[in-house]
Amino acid sequence: MTDTAADVPGLEGLAIDPRLTPRAYAPAFARLGRLHVPGFLTPAAAAAVHRALVEETSWSTVMQGGGALVDLSPEAHDRLTPAQRRARLPLPPGAVPDSTFDAVRLIGPAGQRTPRSEAYEPLIRFLNGPGFLDFIRALTGDPRPHHTDAQATRFRAGHHLNEHDDHDPRHRRLFAYVLNLTPRWRADWGGVLTFIDADGHVAEGYTPTFNALNVFRVPQAHAVSAVAPFVDEARLSVTGWVHAGPS
Repeated sequence: MTDTAADVPGLEGLAIDPRLTPRAYAPAFARLGRLHVPGFLTPAAAAAVHRALVEETSWSTVMQGGGALVDLSPEAHDRLTPAQRRARLPLPPGAVPDSTFDAVRLIGPAGQRTPRSEAYEPLIRFLNGPGFLDFIRALTGDPRPHHTDAQATRFRAGHHLNEHDDHDPRHRRLFAYVLNLTPRWRADWGGVLTFIDADGHVAEGYTPTFNALNVFRVPQAHAVSAVAPFVDEARLSVTGWVHAGPS
């Protein structure tokens, strides 16, 4: 199953690896409502998206907590002390943000474009094209996937995403997806997508393997473990939600 995207140098010809058979994975997804699919894009397509993220210069460091969201340049964020970061949100003494990571917003849940959308238009079309959406439908057994939103993310040392379940009554989110584009990573570096059971234990974790697609049903408790302070590489991905169409 393939879908293509063209027109922007470096991201033309995006395609799902035709050797993948999503219906073969459907029973595994049905058991837990989540799945790690390795080798999702063709090698050339994965290399192109990875290159686009490595060369990206418009990252914002996004902090969220205390009911507030703050965007800073990565340089401005890194100059702040932990106390100053808490004050920006604001948070009580000793508290940490609910999330901190670098992001470039590409397309919103209602198709809203951003200043960076034009550069990523082939990727946006791919993620909203029949190839990707048919793959999700076949994998999940759900005929409702209609469109996606998307952002590029970069997790550096200290970045994290605390436990949450992605439920948002404003949007018709069906599934979350994470397309991992980090060539070299170790589980003990952090940055692991963890799924949390009713007792608060980590039930399963997905290391960000290059060119693997993670898909999971919403709502579902999960987190991204903090990237260790000694890590000088970045965890790169394109991530978002698959939405149902208008009711």
